[in-house]
Amino acid sequence: MSFEKLKLIKPIQQAVQEEGYKIPTPIQKQAIPVILDRRDILGCAQTGTGKTAAFAIPILQILSEDKEEHKGKRTIKSLIVTPTRELAIQIGESFNAYGRHTGLTNAVIYGGVSQKAQTDKLMHGIDILIATPGRLLDLMHQKYVNLHHIKLFVLDEADRMLDMGFIHDVHMIIAKLPTKRQSLFFSATMPPEIIKLANSILTQPVSIDITPEFKTVEAIKQAVYYVSKSDKKKLLYHILRNEKITSALVFTRTKHGANQVCKYLTDSKVSAEVIHSGKSQNARQRALNNFKSLQTKVLVATDIAARGIDIERLSHVFNYDIPNIPETYVHRIGRTGRAGLGGIALSFCEEEERAYLKDIIKLIKIQIPVIHEHPYKVNPDSSQKPQQHKEKSTFTEKTGSQKKSGSSGYFKNKKKRWGRKPNTNKTKI
Repeated sequence: MSFEKLKLIKPIQQAVQEEGYKIPTPIQKQAIPVILDRRDILGCAQTGTGKTAAFAIPILQILSEDKEEHKGKRTIKSLIVTPTRELAIQIGESFNAYGRHTGLTNAVIYGGVSQKAQTDKLMHGIDILIATPGRLLDLMHQKYVNLHHIKLFVLDEADRMLDMGFIHDVHMIIAKLPTKRQSLFFSATMPPEIIKLANSILTQPVSIDITPEFKTVEAIKQAVYYVSKSDKKKLLYHILRNEKITSALVFTRTKHGANQVCKYLTDSKVSAEVIHSGKSQNARQRALNNFKSLQTKVLVATDIAARGIDIERLSHVFNYDIPNIPETYVHRIGRTGRAGLGGIALSFCEEEERAYLKDIIKLIKIQIPVIHEHPYKVNPDSSQKPQQHKEKSTFTEKTGSQKKSGSSGYFKNKKKRWGRKPNTNKTKI
């Protein structure tokens, strides 16, 4: 099926063609007709499936068909709530692209920056608002945002909302929406809490489940390296130096870890920048823009910061730290292999992360190939116990006791003098 068969109006059809899209993705093919029929949607689709266009295109069409109903100053008729600033910006760019010939206007609001530019745009009147929960509630309290005219409401990345603790904010926002509205609910995973939230928002929704959460994109080549924690930085540099990598997204577990990896790479003359919640919004956006334009080869990121990164031709994703939640692995590697293109996902697994790797393999039902030939390899079947014993021996040597403290003469004598077991065979009376 082509986009031409989705019964799109000419302004949107023209914009889609200008973007170079000919064939809709599965979620676009299923969701667009349902939304145009004014039905609620419960959509489960992992990252990289074209979900933003699946709701942006029909929203633009519905508002274009209905825009003659309102005269005078524009009122907000569609609200999209999303968890991160990066994702909000990305969605705003999509609405700009697909709606360039419709005459509809939108604004993107998020925290971490001055609100003046955002409030100025709101004061002029807009049709579509894309917002993160915190800044939206703040501007609602200040009377800059009025949700009384909302026709279409989108809750995007609902599972990430839950992870980031935004569910209470979401409920506060929903309470201010008109009862009569069309609601679109999207989430990459569907845990019980998310299903409960969906049931409170949606009315007789059409369920669309495109990609089960345990499936990874088939176009992505996956591999794992067994390496010690101390050698991960060296291995990353070794691969970046020797492989023909045009762009690489490196995931770490913590902000501190991301900073350390980025510093090591830049000190090693590798073009790298870091993006996480500890950076200012301007710094994050600058790093993201540099990475998209290929001015920066490597972007080191934490999971929350990277959720909104949408780069069509990202060649490599590195799991510098193996995630302890298997679904997170799927979301991470989904940053590459987008729009049906190929990609490579490489994971560095240390001793303590091997249980996480087993959980990932169990979830995706694919045996990830192991790269054995590299200068920092360790035996995947090796035990940690000898290393622990060695560390204990080193410690006892520093304190002056014998190398094997458990068998030292001092402790043997002490056991004889004070370590005698009490007599437990008491005579019954």
